[in-house]
Amino acid sequence: MAKFSVMDIALPLVGIMTLWLGLLNIGEKAGAIRFLSRIIGPFFSKLFPGIPKNHPANGQLVMNFSANMLGLDNAATPLGLKAMQSLQELNPKKDTASNAQIMFLALNTSGLTIIPLTILAQRAILGAANPTDVFIPILIATYISTLTAIIYVGIRQKLKLVNKTVLSWVVGISLLLGGLVYWFSMLDKDQMAITSDILSNLTLFLIIVVFMAGALYKKVNVWEAFIDGAKGGFETSVKIIPYLVGMLVGVGVFRASGAMNLLTDGIAWCVSALGINTDFVDALPTAFMKPLSGSGARAMMVESMKTNGADSFVGRLSCLFQGSADTTFYIIALYFGSVGIKKTRYAVVAGLIADLAGVIAAIFLAYIFFHE
Repeated sequence: MAKFSVMDIALPLVGIMTLWLGLLNIGEKAGAIRFLSRIIGPFFSKLFPGIPKNHPANGQLVMNFSANMLGLDNAATPLGLKAMQSLQELNPKKDTASNAQIMFLALNTSGLTIIPLTILAQRAILGAANPTDVFIPILIATYISTLTAIIYVGIRQKLKLVNKTVLSWVVGISLLLGGLVYWFSMLDKDQMAITSDILSNLTLFLIIVVFMAGALYKKVNVWEAFIDGAKGGFETSVKIIPYLVGMLVGVGVFRASGAMNLLTDGIAWCVSALGINTDFVDALPTAFMKPLSGSGARAMMVESMKTNGADSFVGRLSCLFQGSADTTFYIIALYFGSVGIKKTRYAVVAGLIADLAGVIAAIFLAYIFFHE
C-alpha cells in the first residue's frame, strides 16, 4: 500500500495536477473569479446582511467561493483566511463565532465546486474508462449539500431567505439540476453513461475554451500564466504523499484485520433488515472519513477504487462521497483557529448536517446513474 501510494497515485498525479493547475491559473488571470464575483455578489449579500455594503470582506468572500467553485484550492485558502480576518474585524465578541463567520464556514464545508479536479485525475490514474462520468452527479450532490447549509444556517440566524434574489437563484439552479436528474432518469443505463460522459467532457472542454478566450481578450501572456500555475502541481502532489502513505497503509491494516468488514457488515445487516439495497455500504468508509480529513477520505476513495475497480458502483460512489462535501473539522480548525475563535456555536452542527445531506444525495444519485 505504501508503494501504491507513491508510485501509482502521487507520481502520476504530478502530470495531471500540473496541467490543470496551469489551465486554472489562466482562467484566474483571465478574470474568471472576478466575473463570478459580479454574478454571485447580489446573492451573497443576502446571506451576509451584517457586513456593510462597501466592506472589503464582501469581495474577499465572493472571491473565496469563486475560487473554490473553480477548484483553485491554492487561491481559495489564502482568500478564505483573509476573508475570515476581515469578518473578525466586524465581530464584537472576538472569541465567539459571529453569524457571518458561521455562514462562511458552513458554505465552505459544503464543498461546492464546479471542477472536482483531484477526483477526475485519480479516476484517470486508476484506469476508469470514462473518468469524468462522475462529474454531473458530484455537481448535483455538492449543490444539495450547499443548499442544506444555507437553509439550516439561514433558519438559525432568522435570515429573510424568502426574497426575490435568493429565491430566483435557488429555484433556478434547483430546477436546472432537477430537470437534469429527471432527464437522466428517463434514459437506460447505456444511454445515461454515454450522455453523462459527453456532457461532462463538453462542460470541461468549454470551461478551458472560455479560459483561453478570456485570456486572449485580456491580453494575458497565456504561456507565463500556465507555467506560474503549473508550478504548484508538483508541490501539491508531493504534499499529499505522507497523508496517502499513512492513510492507505492504515486502511490496508484495518481492512486486513477484518475490522472494516465487521463495521460494514453491521451497517449492511441493519440496512438489509429495513429491506433496502446494501450495495452502497462498501463505499461508506469514504463518507465516514470525509468530515475528519480530506486526505484520509481521498485515501479511502482511492482504496475503494483499487479494491473494487474505478468503474464499479462502489468505486464511483466513493468518488461522489469525496466530492459531495468538504472536511468540516479541518476547515473549522483552520479558519477559526486563524483568528482565535474558541466558541464555534452551531458551526460544527451546520457543517455535519451539510455533510449528511451530501452523503444521502450521493447515494441516491449513484443508484440513478450507476447501479445496474
